[in-house]
Amino acid sequence: MIATAHGEIPTPIFMPVGTQGTVKAVEPRELEEIGARIILGNTYHLYLRPGCSIMERAGGLHRFAAWPHPILTDSGGYQVFSLSDLRGIDEDGVVFRSHLDGSSHRFTPESVVDIQRSLGSDIMMVLDECAPYPCDEGYARTSHRLTLRWAERCNNRLHATSPRYAHPQALFGIVQGSVFEDLRRESAAGLVAMDFDGYGIGGLSVGEPPEAMYRMTEICTGILPVSKPRYLMGVGTPENILESIARGVDMFDCVMPTRNGRNAMVFTRHGRMNLRNARYADDFSPIDDECTCYACRTFTRAYLRHLTKAREILPLQMASIHNLAFYLWLARSAREAILAGRFTSWKSGILAGLAEDFDDIGTTDN
Repeated sequence: MIATAHGEIPTPIFMPVGTQGTVKAVEPRELEEIGARIILGNTYHLYLRPGCSIMERAGGLHRFAAWPHPILTDSGGYQVFSLSDLRGIDEDGVVFRSHLDGSSHRFTPESVVDIQRSLGSDIMMVLDECAPYPCDEGYARTSHRLTLRWAERCNNRLHATSPRYAHPQALFGIVQGSVFEDLRRESAAGLVAMDFDGYGIGGLSVGEPPEAMYRMTEICTGILPVSKPRYLMGVGTPENILESIARGVDMFDCVMPTRNGRNAMVFTRHGRMNLRNARYADDFSPIDDECTCYACRTFTRAYLRHLTKAREILPLQMASIHNLAFYLWLARSAREAILAGRFTSWKSGILAGLAEDFDDIGTTDN
């Protein structure tokens, strides 16, 4: 359980991604209905638009977005470093050009803490460099050691400043090191020595084989303290989440539920389903007859397929809501299984269901 001023967060937990202050196609009241306890916002995007001045005048991101529950903000490091042709890195930080208008900006470890103070998130993340995959060990070593130095500066800035709003803010360090075991150990140990409030595991789910991701995760959780949250950033599929919970991860985020939902692909307890598939034209059952979300309580596969073919917005919204409900159910059920001492057998059963050939998602009549 993670305690914040805006509520307690049971773990393991999945965080819907609200990059620009909103979870795409899903209203805050719908997030509450499906049991979302925390959402994620992004420093890079919110810094560029609407900007810190407007955010402060609004009273912070919670008030601006009408979300009274916990918020975690990513430092924006991943977004900046994905702009490989629009940025430059040095010891002080990173200079980058906005993807919106080409204007030049600089992020430093200190400035990303200041921006997140303006946002008022409950959990802030340090500035880090996410090394690409693949990269050589030399690059990964230089990158993760720079991230450690930046993490120390972020931590110093945290303690030299105060929250702008009437609630405390936690700061998480981020483990890097690509797929090199010694570097992951060095990074994790270095962050633990700085005594952060929690720890992100970054630089994974960026193209490496799943086995490498699981191995790096296991190395990190073996070093990071069990008494503080461990957050595997940007991961992933339901299978990834279950395997990572088994390795000691507490927190997850990923755009997959909403991105796939907006493309008419839904997750069920019996595999993935493409709502465009012609086989659902006269299928009057719900997306998942074991799901209690609004989409499954209200609409049939046939109706949602019809609206998808008609290029309506509603089915994409319903698919997004269902997918988030599924991910939240998965995390909640994992917690219940852990508390009941049956997680391993429960996980095996869920993975067997997810592996079923429910739908040939490549077969449509488009």
